Amino acid sequence: MSHVWYVSYGSNMSAARLGCYLEGGCPPGGSRHNPGARDRTPPTRSVPVDLPGTTYFAGESPQWGGGVAFYDHETPGFTAARGYLLTAGQLADVAAQEMYRVPAPDDPVEQIALDRSLRSPGAGLRHELGPGRYETLVEVGRYDGVPLLTFTAPHGAEHVEHTRPAPAYLEAMATGLREARGWDEEQVAAYFAAVLRAA
Repeated sequence: MSHVWYVSYGSNMSAARLGCYLEGGCPPGGSRHNPGARDRTPPTRSVPVDLPGTTYFAGESPQWGGGVAFYDHETPGFTAARGYLLTAGQLADVAAQEMYRVPAPDDPVEQIALDRSLRSPGAGLRHELGPGRYETLVEVGRYDGVPLLTFTAPHGAEHVEHTRPAPAYLEAMATGLREARGWDEEQVAAYFAAVLRAA
């Protein structure tokens, strides 16, 4: 059973919020029930991840209301993220639920996550699975020899209108930043001030 690092930079930095994608359930402050993954085993490990690139908020979330976080790996900046060691199947199931789909066998994300040759070559090893908001898979590096993979939108930060995230969404992010990085409230507030400046 092969594993990959799923790298979250938004609400899934909170272990409890990610747990709703793995075990099923509705996150605090959310409005939609997640069916959960086919394999409900918790992540094997989690690590803080520093990403070169920009976090921005866009769209309108059916789960939270307000904008949600996206990662632009081509625009200079700093993104605080959290990596979870999951199976490739769990990664595919998280991605499916991010797009409001029910996890299913033979999801192409699982194959792409495992097979480096299927991910487009070049900076970031980017693979556009579709036009949806979290259907662009980006390999952002390796940790302990295992690929670090994240999902984002096909557009960059400069090509979409920015929107403000809901307080509950920011609180999930804040929880994740405290859990993964040991940040205090001042550090969390400073990070939010930086990533929200353009929203």
